[in-house]
Amino acid sequence: MKLVFLRHGQSTWNMENKFTGWTDVDLSDHGVREAHDAGKVLKSEGYSFDVAYTSVLKRAIRTLWIVLEEMDLMWIPVHCSWKLNERHYGVLQGLNKQATAEKYGDEQVHIWRRSYDIQPPPPIVVTPDSIHAMRISTRTICPQPNPSKIPSTEYFHIGSRHFYPL
Repeated sequence: MKLVFLRHGQSTWNMENKFTGWTDVDLSDHGVREAHDAGKVLKSEGYSFDVAYTSVLKRAIRTLWIVLEEMDLMWIPVHCSWKLNERHYGVLQGLNKQATAEKYGDEQVHIWRRSYDIQPPPPIVVTPDSIHAMRISTRTICPQPNPSKIPSTEYFHIGSRHFYPL
């Protein structure tokens, strides 16, 4: 058995150098091309899959759809889980990374981005709309999480706990 991890292609906010996290932005044109290229490479290298897992974020779902289409595997079961979402960046989501570094300093931004046990600040006001900024509440193809389990910000240690059990 082989396990393959594939990150989504470039998103519109990656292109704009913004903290994305759980904000549900789509792939850029470049990200779509990256997904097609990834599917072609996986197929040419002889990979085949019998099941796929993805987050509930459209950039990840679209990347998976494109890869599966390139591999002629659109028929395999796909399981969606919010537990596979990217790390939640709290109040940083939507901010330009460079401007944030200029405001708080490179070292602090590095700590927020890479620390195993220090999380970015949560949103100033947590509302149902801010929690569901990723539009998770409108998803019908993916199971809905228990609202009490949805974080307002995460660090790597917390994010890694989502995988037990998936």
